[in-house]
Formats: sequence, structure tokens, C-alpha cells
Amino acid sequence: MSDTRSEPTPEVEDQGHPRRWAILGVLVISLIVVVLDNTVLNVAMKTLAAPPNEGVGASQSDLAWMINSYTLVFAGLLFAAGIIGDRIGRKRMLIGGLVVFGVASLLSAYSTTPDQLIWYRALMGAGAAIMMPSTLSLLRNVFSAKEFPKALGIWTGAVGIGGAIGPIVGGALLEQFWWGSVFLINVPIVVFGIVAVLILAPESKGSQAKADFVGMALSMVGLVSLTYGIIEAGDTGSWSGVEVWGTIALGVIVLVGFVLWEKRIPHASLDMNLFKNTRFSASSAIITLTFFGMMGLMFFMTFYLQLLKGYTPLETGLLFLPFGASMLVFAPLSNTLVQRFGAKTVGIVAMLLVITNFTVTALVFEADTPVWVVIVLFLITGAGMANLMPPAMNTLMSSVPKEKAGVGSALANTLRQVGGALGVAVLGTVMAQAYQSRIGDAAPQLPDAARESYAATYGALESGAIPADAAAAVTGAADSSFIEALHITAFAAIGVALVGLVIIALYFPGRQRRETETPEQAAEAALIEA
Repeated sequence: MSDTRSEPTPEVEDQGHPRRWAILGVLVISLIVVVLDNTVLNVAMKTLAAPPNEGVGASQSDLAWMINSYTLVFAGLLFAAGIIGDRIGRKRMLIGGLVVFGVASLLSAYSTTPDQLIWYRALMGAGAAIMMPSTLSLLRNVFSAKEFPKALGIWTGAVGIGGAIGPIVGGALLEQFWWGSVFLINVPIVVFGIVAVLILAPESKGSQAKADFVGMALSMVGLVSLTYGIIEAGDTGSWSGVEVWGTIALGVIVLVGFVLWEKRIPHASLDMNLFKNTRFSASSAIITLTFFGMMGLMFFMTFYLQLLKGYTPLETGLLFLPFGASMLVFAPLSNTLVQRFGAKTVGIVAMLLVITNFTVTALVFEADTPVWVVIVLFLITGAGMANLMPPAMNTLMSSVPKEKAGVGSALANTLRQVGGALGVAVLGTVMAQAYQSRIGDAAPQLPDAARESYAATYGALESGAIPADAAAAVTGAADSSFIEALHITAFAAIGVALVGLVIIALYFPGRQRRETETPEQAAEAALIEA
């Protein structure tokens, strides 16, 4: 009798929190405001560069740091924030992050100088890093193991739709209001999120072992240094120079020190034995490669649509919407497909869908490619991404005990952030170098500064630095050089995606036999899958 009363039945244990779906809705809103802010600033760049009456008079360097300050602080604090959340309470961390993010958004909206906006954007990055791991770790806590994959699919879909609607929201606000509105829009969403979290979400904590302050410090220094070097390489289009190689090398050395320290101490923040599990390591690699491909895709397709096709930022955002909508639709369905066909089969098909985009871009895309082709490719790619991320994230999160869900969430989000930064930097460098080598031959009259990138060439054309009688020839040379560079960049993306395909084929689990399935049916299904 005592055993029956003291141990919950499987049915009770598997139900999850009674308000779990409402809690998921609140966590999705909190997540979207962070993801949306990562892309909404892109459409405000031109306005921010305008004189103080219209913008803040930001230089090109200022504009770069408005993005980079956010990314650096966000990436650097993510892992440590997840560990702290496990110790002091994930609900408390989520509310704290929302408060910091909301205050920083308000300050950003009323900035009067570029320096102010750069620092306030860094503060926004800190708020995002504090809240981001808590959304996923709370999700892991309130949902049962059976329902968690479906909830994770919805969470993943929110990432896609948040990134896609950022330029749309930003473009719509800039057409009606002043530039600060792109930050001010965050404030009411944050207020709603705080109230909803206070009412609905339960508090949860993880293990209370001795705090690993050294490990947290090493992770922050290493991630900031590594991310800075990657961003600098992406901004300059070159991987040479001490500022790039030096900071990347420092980041790698510090992170190696972090690994050695974590293997040495009994109260490690991250159990390095997890990486001995091939499924855990493979899932970590797929998360990194998926965001590498997604952010790289966003990067070169933005240039194609805005500069070559001539679409406005708002129109470009609308064209990206099918990508986010496809993720939102297919991500919640991914667990059903995994249960039916196995993670390996679903992952292979999903990666092939992503490779289809890159292949069509490499072989078919030209200046006169119809826009419907772009829309169809975005739909296909969104479906592929939607069926890559949830199985990988579920494997990673399920490998970590519930009491360390914040660590798992922080690791997953750190991999996404670093993978995305690498995608932009690596593919951006490939594109820049391919463009420079071709525009130099096609338009030798261009000054060196105008040869650095496709955007730089168009900037020179718009500023009148190119004589009117040569403008048409330079425009044609720039467009053709960009298309050739786009093809080369897409081939590089195919190469990276093929690595992911091999990892999935070798290490992702196949179809698992259901309890109601006979051994004969399972054998037949395995034969079909093979």
C-alpha cells in the first residue's frame, strides 16, 4: 500500500502540467519577440544612417556594431544563463530576462546617438540570453516525455515564423512611424509576457550542486571571443588578419580549457560524457549545420531579392514569409513522421529538401528567374528545416536530465547561434571573394572600394561615383558577377549540407517498434526502410 501511494502511476506522471498548452503559448510569444528582434533591425538600417532628425546619423561601422553588440552579448551569456536558471529558478530567469529586454527596447527606441543605441542593443542581447534558455527548459519541465516532441515542434516553428515576420513588421512600422517604433513594439509584448508568465508558469529548479563559476566564466570568454572573430570575418569578407584569426584562436583555446576543466571537476556545468553518446553528438552537429544553412540562405537570398530583383525590405520580408509559414506548419508534425518512419528517414528526406534549394540556386537561378520559383523553394526549405530541428533538439534535450534542462537548452541555443554566425561568415566570405574576382575583370574601371561587395558596387552607383555613361555597363557587370558568385556560394552550401546528410545517415536512429506492433510487422518495416 505504501509503495502504491508514494510512487505516481505512469498515467499520472505522463500527463504533464495541467496548463501546459497555455504555458507553451506564453513561451512562444516570449521566444518570438527575441527572434523577431534579430531580423527587424535589418530593414531600419537605411533610416538609422539618416541625419539625427530622421535617424541617428549612424556610420557603416556603427550600423555593424548595432547588430554585432547584440549578437556578441547574446552568444556569450547563453550558456551561463542556462546554468544559472537551473539553480535559481527558470521562471525567475525568464521574467528577469523579459524585464531587461523590455527596458533595453524602451531605451533603444529613444536613443539619440549611435553609441547609445549600440550599448542598449547589447543590453537587449543580455535580456535575450537570460530568457532564451528558460523558454525551452520550462517547456521540458511542464510537458510529459510523450508530448514534449510535439511541443518542441511548435517551439521550433515559432523560431521560423519569428525570423520571417521581423522584416515585415519592421517595414510596416517604418512606413507609418519613426524608426524607434521597431524597438518600442517590443514593450507591450514584453509586458503581456511578464504578466502571463507570472500567472501561468510554474517555478522549477534543477540540481543544487556546487556552482561552477570557473566553467561559466570560461564559457563566456570563449564564446564571446569565438563569435567576435566569426562576425569580423563575415563583415570584412576575409579570414585573414590578427583581429579575425587572433580572436578565433583565443576563443578556441579558452573553450578547450573549458572542456578540460569540465572533465576535471565533479560538479561540472556540462557533463562531457554526453558527447560520447553518438546520437547526442550527431544531434548537436545537425543543430549547428541546420542554422548554418538557414542563416546562410537568408544572407545571400536577401541580396538577390533586394539588390538584383529590386524589392523593398517590406516586399522581401513578405517573400520570406512562406519559409516561416512552412516551418510553422510542418515542425509540429515532425514527431508524427518520426514515429511513423524513424528519425533517420525523416532526417534524410528533410536534408534532401534543403539540398534541393541549394542545387536549384546553384544551377538554375539567374537574374530573370521568376519570383514564384523563389517562393516554392522557400516553402520546400522551410519544410526541410522543420523536420531537421525538432528530432535533433528532442534527442539533445532528452539526453540531459530534467534537473539540468537549462544546460541542455543553453547548449542547443548556443549551437544555433554559433552555427548561424558561421553560416553568414563562411558563405558571406565565399560570396565576397567570388564576386571580387569577377567584378574586377568585368568592370576594371571600378574603384577598389566599390569592388568589395555587390552592395558596395550598388552604393557607388547610387551615390553618383560612377559616371552616367558607364553606369549601365557597370550595373550589368555587377549583376552577372553576383549571379556567378551566388552559384559558387550555393555549391559551398551543398557541400556543408552533404556533411549533415552523412551524419544523419550514420548516426540518427531508425524506426522504433511500437508496443502494439508484432515482431513480424517490425521486421517487415525495417526491411522496407533498409
